[in-house]
Amino acid sequence: MKQQSRWSVACTALLCILCVGLAYGASNGQKVKINGLITGRDGENLTLKNTKDQTTVVVVLTDTTRVTTPKGVLGLRKAEQAVTALIPGLRIQVEGIGSDNRVVAKNISFTPYNLQLAETIQAGLTPTQQNVAANQQNIQTNKDDIAANKVQTAANRDQIATNQQDIASNQQEIQATTQRFSELSEYDTKGKAFVYFASGSSTISASDQAALTQLAQLAVGLTGYIVQVKGYADSSGNAAMNQRLSMDRAQAVVAYLLQNCNVPLRHIVAPGAMGIADPAAPNETPDGRQENRRVEVKVLINKGLAGGM
Repeated sequence: MKQQSRWSVACTALLCILCVGLAYGASNGQKVKINGLITGRDGENLTLKNTKDQTTVVVVLTDTTRVTTPKGVLGLRKAEQAVTALIPGLRIQVEGIGSDNRVVAKNISFTPYNLQLAETIQAGLTPTQQNVAANQQNIQTNKDDIAANKVQTAANRDQIATNQQDIASNQQEIQATTQRFSELSEYDTKGKAFVYFASGSSTISASDQAALTQLAQLAVGLTGYIVQVKGYADSSGNAAMNQRLSMDRAQAVVAYLLQNCNVPLRHIVAPGAMGIADPAAPNETPDGRQENRRVEVKVLINKGLAGGM
């Protein structure tokens, strides 16, 4: 009887160990490595369009997720990047644990070129259109040369053909960029704040600190929020100084949100340095310049997520 009891206890223990092992394996999932395009971001989650099969994958960010770009000529070394760089429109490679449709990210990497392209998309620009215009101007120049110098006609025709090929290639890039625009998720603005600065300064006033604190309190009560920060400058000074000053102001606001408002870094998208672009008022008057020395802060929620709230 005692032997049968011991056998029952042993079987029960073995079954428990097996169940724990299965549960452990299921929770840990499998190692996953995917390439894709970020089409949306909800707080700690990225929505990724898998390059291989065009399926949608949810990528979960954690405090230990490592974000890098290749460094050096061969790209063998890695440069650490902030999670704020993970913006819609960025092509990334993800390594982590999970399944085909949900991955907890361990490592995320991307190239500097793809980051620059994603930032360009975020700013609403299409640089390839500028290339097309430049190529069209080159074609016209070549036509003028043909008329002026018959000897160079054959060479100029070759150049025209080359330029036309470049235009076709650039048009394909424009179509690809436009497609990225259409793939980006749309967001609802749940709150916003404007922070204004003295000329040449990036110091946040006490009243604007209070406004940022209030906005942060609104944000942390929402599910899946992200915070967008864009810095601006007036037209005083040169372009390089205004670009740097607008970034200093945006980074000052991000630092305040992190250090004083407990907003996690993974909920903040990369701060934008807009320089003198998109002025809120004419720069010809002191009042107008005051309105343009600003940082715009928005709390955003993905429309799909907001619809289910």
